[in-house]
Amino acid sequence: MKWNIDDVPAFCAVVEQNGITAAADRLEMPKSTVSKAVSRLERALGVRLIDRNSRNLRVTEEGETFYRQCLRIMEQVGEADAVMAGLTAVPSGRLSVALPPAFCQEILSPHLGEFRRRYPQIDLDITVASQSVDILRDQFDLAVVVGTQEDSDLTTRTLLVGRLVWIASPAYLVEHEIGETVDALRPHIQICEKRYAARRFAVHEHGRKVQLDLGRGVIHVNDPLTVRKAVIGGAGVSFLPDRYCAAEIASGDLVEVCQQIRFDMAASALSAVFPSRRLMSGRTRAFLEFLGAVCRRAV
Repeated sequence: MKWNIDDVPAFCAVVEQNGITAAADRLEMPKSTVSKAVSRLERALGVRLIDRNSRNLRVTEEGETFYRQCLRIMEQVGEADAVMAGLTAVPSGRLSVALPPAFCQEILSPHLGEFRRRYPQIDLDITVASQSVDILRDQFDLAVVVGTQEDSDLTTRTLLVGRLVWIASPAYLVEHEIGETVDALRPHIQICEKRYAARRFAVHEHGRKVQLDLGRGVIHVNDPLTVRKAVIGGAGVSFLPDRYCAAEIASGDLVEVCQQIRFDMAASALSAVFPSRRLMSGRTRAFLEFLGAVCRRAV
């Protein structure tokens, strides 16, 4: 690169202020310094960026093209400065987040004390939301969601990918023969999470994609922990993300069944979503990294 990036702010100011004098005033530097910066860029690039005389100034076509590239360069420089400042500064201020109930209770809450000790200057405000939230409308800095998101205004970062597993209580299995096909299983499904309550919910039976009707004849509830407790109590067969029933399967309170009937992995993925801003606050970055660490421990 033959041209000097230090000359770019002067050139951008000349374009934006439509004059060398106005640019010099804004940058608080002599007019000669601004003029020499533009001239150096023109010599290094081998093109005329600005046509100027004592009264008028016009940005050339080449100057317009270079100016647009300079804006991107300056934006990236500013972003790098902000990132580095965030790495060295102590994260502080209010951080508003929305979390699903089960995730908050089972995965995050045991570690909140650790977060507080690590970041005492962050005022963490958690809303436990059983329904999906609009983080832009409701002014959340970040939310944890289940499944895939299609909102182009949000950035998504996957936190945890697990699998959905079929479960039943040992007592229920003693009294009922479940079978090995979707058709044989369906009468035993008494309850499921509301997010899966579709008339055509896709599963894979022995590698073959089939549709399961969970839209009717099933209790729907927007909390996986309620599903877990109901199944332990004898409410037939249901399915949960493995992170919410692994301990109960290990203890014998639940039994994994129907392993030949599988689900898409994305159905139970946990992700953090936040506004698509290039500059993320230090407190949001700190919480996002903490969530990632907590979720890695949960695997």
